[in-house]
Amino acid sequence: MSIMRYEPVQVLRQFQDEMNRFFDERPAAGAVDYSRVATSEWTPAVDIKEEAERYVITADVPGVDPKVIDITMENGVLSIKGERTSEAAQERQGYKRVERVSGGFYRRFSLPDTVDSEAISASSSHGVLEVTIPKKQAVKPRRISVS
Repeated sequence: MSIMRYEPVQVLRQFQDEMNRFFDERPAAGAVDYSRVATSEWTPAVDIKEEAERYVITADVPGVDPKVIDITMENGVLSIKGERTSEAAQERQGYKRVERVSGGFYRRFSLPDTVDSEAISASSSHGVLEVTIPKKQAVKPRRISVS
């Protein structure tokens, strides 16, 4: 069994985040909001940016091999999961110091119907995962001439 650092401020911050999510960002009655679902041993920080022609999800996944990251799109929900393996911990006089969390992560995001799910692409560089989700081309109005 390893000794892990207890950080009460982190516990309070997590509690506050959960309370803020409950009171500030409740989905409509009966709706399921998958964009906030995070079930894992650790949760990578994620930025979501909307541009004119695409959405970009950027996730910090340091130490995660891009080969073990699994990205799927099903029923309007984008899922990202992977795993970071632990490195050798520093041992001194029988104590271990473990500050970096390892293990699996799993994030899900609800996407609008306007995305082109067939053209989603992903890349990873220096511990940053970037998922690019293009928007569908808007149907332009067509002028019909009367003869």
